[in-house]
Amino acid sequence: MAWRLAELYHYRELIRNLVISELKARYKNSVLGFIWSLLNPLGMMLVFTVVFGVLWPNGQIEKYPIFLLCGLLPWNYFAASINSSMHSIVGNGQLIKKVYFPREVLPIATVLAQLVNFLLAFLVLFAVLLVFRSQFSPWLWMLPIVILIQTCFTLGMALILSTLHVFYRDTVMVMDVVLLAWFFLTPVFYSVQQLPPSYHMLGLELNIRRLAYILNPMASLVNVYRDLLYYGYRTNLDFFLRTAATALIVLVIGYWFFTRYSDRFGEEV
Repeated sequence: MAWRLAELYHYRELIRNLVISELKARYKNSVLGFIWSLLNPLGMMLVFTVVFGVLWPNGQIEKYPIFLLCGLLPWNYFAASINSSMHSIVGNGQLIKKVYFPREVLPIATVLAQLVNFLLAFLVLFAVLLVFRSQFSPWLWMLPIVILIQTCFTLGMALILSTLHVFYRDTVMVMDVVLLAWFFLTPVFYSVQQLPPSYHMLGLELNIRRLAYILNPMASLVNVYRDLLYYGYRTNLDFFLRTAATALIVLVIGYWFFTRYSDRFGEEV
């Protein structure tokens, strides 16, 4: 694997060019261009705030727009990366057949392009923090580390799903449903503390709040973002390390899975 990583580094200029091309294609013929990266999360924040702050008021969560953005931005980054990366290999089938380059360059560039949009969207979040006169956490320096951890997890998932899509085109349809369910199971517009503490099933007492974190890595990531940006304190070290370890494991498995089958991509696309 070491030589593949060294080869990947050799093609870093190609990754950079692919990221720029993807960003240009995203905003091609768009009047507002990259400003949509700011308006999109702002619009979604307003919709969710009207629904869950006005039509279905929730008095348990103060400064709901900040609470919402801390979950919505990481989720949007994850979902957009997954949706676009699944097509990254099949959509570049002709290029793969004609030119040699490490195939993982394609999903990596797709995820990094979404990362740029994610970073731009933070301007909206920091603006909302200023509007609500929130105190900036002294642990804010950890934010780049958290973003790196999420990028590792997202990239691992992107490598797995882009590979599956080459061999099974149903992957996109299945993931449409999975991502919808995953969104509602992730505490984006609600707090984990609002879930029932336990649930009885088949004679067993299940700790719902604990299972929400154990079974859903995105729930853990959203919690870490909220600790830094909404609550203003550092996540417990053991929780933080478990979240980071999960992301690295998913990345390693995803990279192994991708390289295991990448030699057959030319025949399948």
